[in-house]
Amino acid sequence: MTESIKVGVLGATGAVGQRFVEALADHPWFEITSLAASSRSAGKKYRDAANWRLESQMPEAAADTEVVPVDVNSVDADLVFSALPADLAKTVEADFAKAGCVVASNAGAFRKEPDVPLMIPEVNPEHLGLIDVQRDNRGWDGCIVTNPNCTTIMFTVTLKPLLQFGLETVTIASMQAISGAGYNGIPSMSIIENVVPYIGGEEEKVENEPKKLLGEFDGSQVNPLDIDISASCHRVPVMDGHLEAIWAGMKDDPSPEQVSRAFDNFDPGLSDLPTEPEKVIIVRDEPDRPQPRLDRNAGKGMSVSVGRIRSGIRYIVMGHNTIRGAAGASVLNAELMHKKGYI
Repeated sequence: MTESIKVGVLGATGAVGQRFVEALADHPWFEITSLAASSRSAGKKYRDAANWRLESQMPEAAADTEVVPVDVNSVDADLVFSALPADLAKTVEADFAKAGCVVASNAGAFRKEPDVPLMIPEVNPEHLGLIDVQRDNRGWDGCIVTNPNCTTIMFTVTLKPLLQFGLETVTIASMQAISGAGYNGIPSMSIIENVVPYIGGEEEKVENEPKKLLGEFDGSQVNPLDIDISASCHRVPVMDGHLEAIWAGMKDDPSPEQVSRAFDNFDPGLSDLPTEPEKVIIVRDEPDRPQPRLDRNAGKGMSVSVGRIRSGIRYIVMGHNTIRGAAGASVLNAELMHKKGYI
């Protein structure tokens, strides 16, 4: 893996697009060769097109890059990361896959497609086998691989080690950061000193995506896991970091100590991927942890933290929604694809 792979970012000026640029700026395998955005930004230097909102400084190499239109004739890349809106992604991502590009998508356009891998590398690496099915079905030289919704990612990572106890039901109540709604988010008068108990389409994603993620790939399709999931999703006045309360019903009725050990011992064996954190699940022993402000940047934003593991089993999980839950998830997917020879 000595030769860098040329990569592009689609939707590079938005909230998740900027996280992609940040994650890829010094990547050991990937080199940014194209930054693509809407016609309002195309033709401008990235420093002038992107209203940089991250804690880090805009990478100098990206700052001087000219933004190009979001189309296959303008983007020079073998691998593209998509931060496009779902309606636009449906057409554009397919165009790139037809043209031979590998698409690592954070968009929701193809997540439900039966021949498109919905991936969390620590949870279902074997699902990459769907790429071969997808290419055969669609006649594409490239492919599309997606990561799940940001809320789904956090708690599904913690469900994987619970499967050994006969996981049967999951109830989740999410407290989601406003950055999950993009830069404009929702009006400040609606969120300050307030909680909004509805996020359009979120509960459907949270209740269905884990079934595909935890399902069994039989060589031609994914058979979803037979599990009941019930969700209630809420927007809270936090900038970054989704906090989620989980109730997990399991056939073997494990103790909190057994669950804590399962979380602490969880090792997916992906330490050779650059974006994989040293510890995927971090168990917080303090009674008031995890907290977004204290724990969202654990593992450079790629670790999820759990705490308050109680009889029931009930616990809290928290992770950085625009890193682990978005851009970092897509980069990790691409790293796994490269390792497995798909790029």
